[in-house]
Amino acid sequence: MARALITGVTGQDGLYLSELLLSKGYEVYGLMRGQNNPKRALVEAIVPDVKILTGDLTDLSSLIRALEISRPDEVYNLGAISFVAYSWENAALTSDVTGRGVLNALEAVRLYTHDDPSKVRFYQASSSEMFGKVQAVPQSENTLLWPRSPYGVAKVFGHYMTINYRESYGMHASSGILFNHESPRRGPEFVTRKVSQAVARISLGIDDSVTLGNLDARRDWGFAGDYVEAMWRMLQQDEADDYVISTNETHSIRELLELAFAEVGIDDWAPYVKQDPRYMRPAEVDLLIGDSTKARTKLGWEPKVHFPGLVSMMVQSDLAEQKKLAGL
Repeated sequence: MARALITGVTGQDGLYLSELLLSKGYEVYGLMRGQNNPKRALVEAIVPDVKILTGDLTDLSSLIRALEISRPDEVYNLGAISFVAYSWENAALTSDVTGRGVLNALEAVRLYTHDDPSKVRFYQASSSEMFGKVQAVPQSENTLLWPRSPYGVAKVFGHYMTINYRESYGMHASSGILFNHESPRRGPEFVTRKVSQAVARISLGIDDSVTLGNLDARRDWGFAGDYVEAMWRMLQQDEADDYVISTNETHSIRELLELAFAEVGIDDWAPYVKQDPRYMRPAEVDLLIGDSTKARTKLGWEPKVHFPGLVSMMVQSDLAEQKKLAGL
C-alpha cells in the first residue's frame, strides 16, 4: 500500500487530494496545526480515513516526526497562508509559513531519507501569483516570475528552493504552478466563493448586495478537484519537473458575476454589486492565463470542469447550504 503525507490537509486541495489518494488505495496522513484546530472536524467528516498528525511548517522537528510516523512514499506540501490580501497585512508570517515552510519541508525529507533523497517523492504547491506583473501572455513554465504580493514572493522562494533541492540532492521534487482553482470547499474570503455565497443569499432575500474590489481583474479559473489529479500525476513520473496547471482560458470578475447571478435567474446584477477601494490590491495582478501544454502532453492531464460549470456548481452548493441554514 502506497503511503502519502499531506500538509495543508484542511484546505480544499487537501480534502480533494485526500479523497483521490484514498480512492487509489493509499494510506493517507494529514498534517494539521494545533491540537484544537477548528477544521479538524471538517477533515474527519469528509475524509474520515485520513490519519491526522499535528505539526507546523515553521517547526522542522515536527515535520521530521511526522515523516517518521507516516513513512510516506509521497509528500504533498499544500500548507501555506494562501489568502493573497492577508499577505500584505502579515508579510513576515506569510514569508515564514508560505516561503520558509517549504525549505523546512524539503530539509525534513532530505534528513529523513538519509542516503537516498529520491525515495520520497515531493510535491510543492507553487502558484500563478508568482507571475504577478506578467511578462508574457499566456504564462508557461519558462515565463519570467515577477510577483506582486508578499504571498507571491514567498511562493517564488519555495518554488526555486524546490528546484534547488532537486538539482543539489537528486530529490524527486516537482512543483505544480497552479492557476486559480475553486470549488464549493473554497474559503468564503476568496472572491469566487464570496460571490457564490452572496448570490445564494441575495436570491433567498437574506442579503441585498455584495461588496467587491476590482471587477476587471481577470483570472484563469479551474476546478480544484481536477487540479489535484495533476499533482498526483506529477509524482508518478520517472523524472521530477515543474508544470503549469491551468484551463488556458481567462475570465473577469464581471463574467463571474454574470454567470453566478444568471444561475438564480437574475439578469441585471449591477444593482446588487458594490465596489469598495478597501478590496483593491496595493499592486494588482490584472491578467493571468496559463499555458498548460506541457502538463497535457507529458502528464496526459486536462481539466474536466470548465468555467460555467464551475460557477454553477458553486452557486448551487451555496444555495443548498443557505437554505439549510435558514430552515427553508
